Amino acid sequence: MQLSDYKVLICLMGFFMLLNCSGKNNRHNEQASTASLQLVVKGLESPIEMGMPDDGSGRIFIAEQKGIIKIIRNGAVLATPFLDLRSKMVAMNDGYTEKGLLGFVFHPQYKSNGKFYVYYSAHSSGSGSDHKSVIAEFKVSATNPDKADLTERKILEIEQPEANHNGGHLAFGPDKYLYIGLGDGGGGGDEHGRIGNGQNLNTLLGKILRIDINKETTYSIPPDNPFVNRANTKPEIWAYGLRNPWKFTFDKNGRLFCADVGQNKYEEVNIIEKGKNYGWRIMEASHCFNPATNCAATGLTLPIYEYDHKVGISVTGGYFYTGAQILELQNKYVFADWTGVFFAITDQGKGGVISIKNKPNDLRVLSFGNDLKDELYVLTSLDTQPMSKTGALYKLVKSN
Repeated sequence: MQLSDYKVLICLMGFFMLLNCSGKNNRHNEQASTASLQLVVKGLESPIEMGMPDDGSGRIFIAEQKGIIKIIRNGAVLATPFLDLRSKMVAMNDGYTEKGLLGFVFHPQYKSNGKFYVYYSAHSSGSGSDHKSVIAEFKVSATNPDKADLTERKILEIEQPEANHNGGHLAFGPDKYLYIGLGDGGGGGDEHGRIGNGQNLNTLLGKILRIDINKETTYSIPPDNPFVNRANTKPEIWAYGLRNPWKFTFDKNGRLFCADVGQNKYEEVNIIEKGKNYGWRIMEASHCFNPATNCAATGLTLPIYEYDHKVGISVTGGYFYTGAQILELQNKYVFADWTGVFFAITDQGKGGVISIKNKPNDLRVLSFGNDLKDELYVLTSLDTQPMSKTGALYKLVKSN
């Protein structure tokens, strides 16, 4: 999911040995762990997000890239979807794509207000746009907790010049504001304008946004956002210089950890802070990209962790593990590469690749989730396209 340009083409052409896309021969300094994958459900289609409302129901909600949100109750997928967005979205087919339903999050007060938010790809008639990204609010049905009301309140629409690098993750911070991850507009190398979208503060692309959706208006700008009242600058921006953020999370101290998918050589994890510049397209992780040498790194914030493409090819962000089952992962940021390589690092970036038992061959890690007890889940597929029914949800457990 959310792979980089040439990496997709190589993997889909079958040259797995060239980049070790299977993840079988790239375990550098792998640390043993007692973590194991336990199957929850299979037969999903490109599951990209998991949610679990704090309403006492024990239900798990799964968003599939094709545009459907499903409910898992007592280990079984309900026959009727919670929400079907396909009529609002770009058409999905059997080929690889980074478009679709890409984000899903419950409002912090979902139990009382029934609100939730989605990020999906819709058709656009805008000049120079491939499509547009839509962030929208829905509510649960007043009569059936397993069905959403189809009334949509659009929060934000963003034109996308290319088909890829859409980002798409949504999360509420401890401050109750909505954070949104957006890629650089796609193509390769962020060749958008003189400095690229990542460095351009007059576009929302290549950024982490922070908005207030708790008003009757579409949304408002938090007054402490870093670029409020600055000319030629989008006030929604919280941080910039990102290529394609694919999943972020807040730790127990409220810090925002973000996995940013790299271009040709490096994948990275950043601690995202107010107003900071994370370097893209000037740098790829901590290495010069444009220009390739002697780049001006002054004022840029470097990642706390990076790995090269001998280890993996596309990072998938996870969560800090604060559950009770797997002691050696306590208070570590657990994430993965799309190719099935798992990592656990501290908030200082110490650590690296870990072993995971009962992991299927050729596993593709699309996303992570966590439950109300802070145990971790892994959303996966065995294929590269969104209509494949090889998707599955696993729980990360202590092995016997």
